[in-house]
Amino acid sequence: MRRGLLVGAGVAVALAVGTPARAQSPASVPAGAAPFAWIDDASLLPPGVVAVSVAVLRWQGSDLSEVNAPIVGVAAGWTQRVQISASIPHVVGDDVSGVVGGLGTTYISAKIGIVTDEPSGLKVAVAPTLEVLGSGSLQSLAAGASRMQLGLPISVEVDRGTARVFGSAGYFTPGVWFAGGGIGAQATPRVAVSAAFSRAWTTDVIGGPIGDRREISGGVAFSPRRDLSFFGSIGRTIATSDHDGAGATFTGGVLFLLSSSTFK
Repeated sequence: MRRGLLVGAGVAVALAVGTPARAQSPASVPAGAAPFAWIDDASLLPPGVVAVSVAVLRWQGSDLSEVNAPIVGVAAGWTQRVQISASIPHVVGDDVSGVVGGLGTTYISAKIGIVTDEPSGLKVAVAPTLEVLGSGSLQSLAAGASRMQLGLPISVEVDRGTARVFGSAGYFTPGVWFAGGGIGAQATPRVAVSAAFSRAWTTDVIGGPIGDRREISGGVAFSPRRDLSFFGSIGRTIATSDHDGAGATFTGGVLFLLSSSTFK
C-alpha cells in the first residue's frame, strides 16, 4: 500500500504540473497558446481507494508569474483496470500582470489499464481526458469555439524492484502533441524520487508547427505513514521561447489516501 501511495503522489504532481502551461494568461503568453505535456505513469489505484491532493503551484517566467492555489486533485480506483480522476485549480488573479483569477483549466480523466503484466513489470494505460479551459484561457478563444477540449494520453511503465521507468505520449485538441518520460525510485521506505523530460508542441489546422515547449523536472515524495504523503517538484524549460511559456515551475502539496472502509 505504501508504494501505491507514492505512485498516487506522482500522479498528483503530474496533473498539477500539467496545468499552468495551459492556464498562463499574461499578455506576452496568449492564453491557451502555450503547449503543455501530460506525463504520467501507467499505475492505477486499487478499487475502492481514493487519493485526494491539495497543492500550490507557481510559474515564473522572465518577467511574469502565475500562482495556482489551491489545486485540488482527486483520483479513485473504480475497478482493477479503471481509475477516474480530476484536477481542479484556482488561479490567483493579478491586475498588474493581467492574470485573470478564478477557476483554472480543469482536467477530468479515466485511466484504463490495457496491459498489467506483473511478472515482467510492464504496464500500459490510456487516459481519455476532458479539458475544460479556465477563465483566463477563454479570452483567447475564437468566436464560437468550445472551451472543452479532448485528449488521449497513452502511458507505459516498467517496474524493476524499487525503480521504474515511465513515459507518455498523445494529443489534445485542437492541435497539442506531447511526449516525454522519466524514471522513479524508492530511495528509502518513506521517500520516493523522480525525474522527467517532456516536450509539447502545437500545430495549426494544416499541421504546421506554431509552438514548442521542452521541460525537465524533478520531484520527491515523503510519506510519514501509509495514508499520507507530502510532495514537491521543480521544473525548468529549456530551448523554449517566452511565447511558449519559458520559465520555472514550483509545486508542493499533500496527498491523503483513503479507502472505502474510511467512509463506513
